[in-house]
Amino acid sequence: LLFLSCIFQMDTTQESYVDLFPLDAIVYLTPDSENVLEDIDPNKVYVLGGLVDESIHKKLTLQRAQEQSLQTARLPIREYMVKTVNTKNYHSETLAINQVFDVLSTYYETRSWPAALKAGVSSGKGYVLPDISAN
Repeated sequence: LLFLSCIFQMDTTQESYVDLFPLDAIVYLTPDSENVLEDIDPNKVYVLGGLVDESIHKKLTLQRAQEQSLQTARLPIREYMVKTVNTKNYHSETLAINQVFDVLSTYYETRSWPAALKAGVSSGKGYVLPDISAN
């Protein structure tokens, strides 16, 4: 697992994050969380759970976090993006680790969720930023 502390410090380890950090400082990022990540708290450690096959292991990351009594959050994809029409009618909020990292690091730099989501959520996920110029 990859965990981020203050966004720019990145470490990998075989040790469990629950052994390294206080439980109340850990936020497990999962697309299945009911909690929306509204801002990045530099006093929190964000756990990126990894790429999970949605069809086989649905809600696995949420279940792991709940078993460890951890806070969870999801990226605000639904709040800032819209579903786009595509040939496969495919829409997914599950991102690879590098995509989540791109979103978080861009948000940390810009404090703009639209800019951050544009940087990390590929159009292949079935979500796009709304065209506000059309209004």
